[in-house]
Amino acid sequence: MTGTARTVGIKDVAREAGVSVGTVSNVINQPDRVSPATRRHVQDVIARLGYVRSESARQLRAGRSRIMALLVLDMGNPFFVDIARGAERTARAAGLGVMVCNSDQDPAGEADYLALFAEQRVRGVLVTPADPTGANLRAFRRHGIPYVLVDRVAGDGTGCSVSVDDVTGGSLAVRHLAAAGHRSFAYVSGPAHLQQVRDRREGALLALAEAGLPATVLQELPAERLDVACGRDAGARLLGLPERPTAVFCANDLLALGVLQSLYAAGVRVPEDMAIVGYDDIEFAAAATVPLTSVRQPALTLGARAAALLLAETGEHADDHRHEHVVLQPELVVRRSTLASAR
Repeated sequence: MTGTARTVGIKDVAREAGVSVGTVSNVINQPDRVSPATRRHVQDVIARLGYVRSESARQLRAGRSRIMALLVLDMGNPFFVDIARGAERTARAAGLGVMVCNSDQDPAGEADYLALFAEQRVRGVLVTPADPTGANLRAFRRHGIPYVLVDRVAGDGTGCSVSVDDVTGGSLAVRHLAAAGHRSFAYVSGPAHLQQVRDRREGALLALAEAGLPATVLQELPAERLDVACGRDAGARLLGLPERPTAVFCANDLLALGVLQSLYAAGVRVPEDMAIVGYDDIEFAAAATVPLTSVRQPALTLGARAAALLLAETGEHADDHRHEHVVLQPELVVRRSTLASAR
């Protein structure tokens, strides 16, 4: 016999168990109101029939979802995986789940996911925006679903945000390199529309000024994406420069690992010939062929604080909620990729 199997409903359970629909509902939602014997009997029937309650229907009746969404730029980057872990821990402690989605740094993909979140009436959204214009979030705001910016600062006051002080992070990286004696630098950046990329460059220039060095000693090598492949490409361009710098600061660890691969393949010694600093301090940074000095971002804390802000905005005391803009501080983790002095 073929055909689509019929979904078992709460009325089927009540009929099979010989009780009212209300009793079945109480067993599911308020079990203390049902006698132990009746509760066990109804639970046996539920198990036998394979009944699963409709969470979407329950949400429509209750007017609130138990799911928050997290939309990040690149789930291939362990930094965002850690953000997701932090958000999930906080959400689970509050009895909620997290739906994790990947925009792949594509504004059109971001718009599609935001439309899906609106359809599903999620509790709220944690988002690292891919659209530099902010148009996608402005359109999403019409649905009345709260959102929190992650790894971004909300400049318009319409929502909460949790970010890291990337100007300080860029300054930490280049100050460390300058203190080691380096006087020529490269900055392997990422997409120019990303505020983090611009902030890290600003911090690098501040550190040069502190060291009494002109901005011209920093050569910028743009990368289309913040990934290992673009890091390898930047490394190849770095090797082709007429005057190679002795130190490289990369906008994230994936770029730095790609640069390291290119230098290693070309026989360039790290750090003896060229020092490298990454950013994020992902797990792979310490495990690289040459352990990577990196600016650590507290990714778990980023995710956890963002989820906590969203819970506060959608909880029992939402009427008293005031938007917050949390800025966390980075720290430099020094490893072997910068330990030798400049030549």
